[in-house]
Amino acid sequence: MSERILYTSVRDPRAKPLFDGLEQEYGERYRDVIARIGGTPRDELERYPAEAFAPPHGAFLLLLRDEDVVGGGAFMRHRDADTAEFKRIWTRHDLRRQGLAQRVLGELEEQAARQGYRRVYLTTGFRQPEAVGLYLKQGYTALFDLQADPESVVHLAFEKYLDPIAPAWPAAPAEFPRTHGP
Repeated sequence: MSERILYTSVRDPRAKPLFDGLEQEYGERYRDVIARIGGTPRDELERYPAEAFAPPHGAFLLLLRDEDVVGGGAFMRHRDADTAEFKRIWTRHDLRRQGLAQRVLGELEEQAARQGYRRVYLTTGFRQPEAVGLYLKQGYTALFDLQADPESVVHLAFEKYLDPIAPAWPAAPAEFPRTHGP
């Protein structure tokens, strides 16, 4: 079994499992909210143009295991040149609790640092306690009261300051030739 990180575009057909998985998860967890405010989970996934997640200001990656998409994530510039906003962090439902999200998050952090970002900002939904746990475990600071009812906060924001990394790869790759073992 081999795993590798593929830097690509949100338009890449190989990204379909990520977007389908996120759409299903958002639909299940937030069905009542979506019914109340209108729209669809796919609307949320298409809120940003593909270019937002492309170099030089963004990145989109897939985690492949034996060429199957098992995870992924992206980032884009957030408000200032020093801050990346992480989005679309996902792992395949049947492969959770294997460290895949941690791996995706770590790779996104490294790439954001290579692209010159010093800070990460991200939000997660109020019905995603697994994500909250992951971000806290990975050294993110909650920008909300952790004791508050998550449903009253709605968008749970986090931040983390990155260690600068000297660029080891070109800043705007189509794909980094990296293969990681298990």
